[in-house]
Amino acid sequence: MNLHRIVRGITEVPELKKRIYFTLIILAIFRLGAHIPVPGIDIHALAEFFQRAQGTVFGMMDVFSGGALRRLTIFALGVMPYISSAIIMQLLTVAVPAIEKLHKEEGEYGRRKINQYTRYGAVLLAFIQSLGIAIGLEKMTSPSGIPVVPNPGFTFLFVCVTCLTAGATFLMWLGEKITERGVGNGMSILIFAGIVASIPNAVITLITMVKNGDMTLFKFIFVVVIILAIIAAIVFIEEAVRKVPLYSAKRAIGSYTTGKFNAFLPIKLNPAGVIPIIFAASVLMFPATVVKFIHHPIAQAIYDALQPGSLLYLTLYGGLIFFFTYFYTAIVFNPEEIAENLNKNGTYIPGVRAGTDTAKYLDRIVSRLTFAGAVFLTLVAIIPLMITMKMKLPFYFGGTAVLIVVGVAIHTLKSMERYTDILHYENLKLVGRRQRRFGFQAGGER
Repeated sequence: MNLHRIVRGITEVPELKKRIYFTLIILAIFRLGAHIPVPGIDIHALAEFFQRAQGTVFGMMDVFSGGALRRLTIFALGVMPYISSAIIMQLLTVAVPAIEKLHKEEGEYGRRKINQYTRYGAVLLAFIQSLGIAIGLEKMTSPSGIPVVPNPGFTFLFVCVTCLTAGATFLMWLGEKITERGVGNGMSILIFAGIVASIPNAVITLITMVKNGDMTLFKFIFVVVIILAIIAAIVFIEEAVRKVPLYSAKRAIGSYTTGKFNAFLPIKLNPAGVIPIIFAASVLMFPATVVKFIHHPIAQAIYDALQPGSLLYLTLYGGLIFFFTYFYTAIVFNPEEIAENLNKNGTYIPGVRAGTDTAKYLDRIVSRLTFAGAVFLTLVAIIPLMITMKMKLPFYFGGTAVLIVVGVAIHTLKSMERYTDILHYENLKLVGRRQRRFGFQAGGER
């Protein structure tokens, strides 16, 4: 990744500048909506509740929403309903033949239909989640006994459910617009923005803990070292690739032909990126949010068992990270398709037969790399989380938040770098045209 080229591209590629400006405008709208509260809520009572919710699943949800849940704003649900719906649709694509056919054989039309179903599912999940939150808020009181909802009833339920569902739907639309007309993946960018927006308060909290004696200087340095080590490890893993050598019998250049040439098929150590982390967190957050507002002993037991740091939570979290790492890698990397394309282009891997043998060879490589990537993601997500819980630090310093921030930042910078390639390619074409023109004129004069 060439930062110099990225900076140059920002200043010299008009399309990239437009996309960056558009993304910044959308993020400004996102942060504005994160400060518009839902009517009918006692903000002070809710703040007291979330003060005690630090270290629970609500604290982690508040991290992903950028503080919108703590203030119960119209964007309190964040993009989690959409992500949950996307997970369900991807699972159905594998499990239901009709949806699988739509995905594989219908082309652009099939992708549009699946995206449409994903949106409908996101709205439905947002409605269910907001209804559970609204019902639970009516019965909730702050630690000092103040009702969170001063005037409960149908009016509050209707307004709260409508605002939260509409906010989640609008946020889904904003994320899609970033993907379409901005830079990077829209949903990941919104989660990234929410976490980054809350980091300054977390840093102030950490410094205050050191000043008040709640944390020793040694622990503070230890936390900083851990964070820097996580960032370095994430950058290393995100940039690590396995280069599979490729050979071709010949290569045509204009009307001339050269002999054998070699190239590489780069396979990332972690093809899934931070998607498994986001998916796993979303899956665990959704049921915990719903059961929290159900006043029943079984629901309360489920909520307590799904708290970050508990044995069940860590086990499920690690298992889901492994599952989604393999699952998403299988979606983005298809060995059979790659082997077929290599065979069509007359390209092969030395020592491996074309076709089925190439697909099996690539599958073995990807399986080993995916296992290593899944182990890395699991360790970086769970071990810092355990340290964070033990030291009673904000979730912003846990492995999950750092993984998402650094991973999304790297992916976004690479997206920007691709746009700088446009400038480089256009310059090469211009030079080529000039050379051909001047060469032809020189030949004519001769």
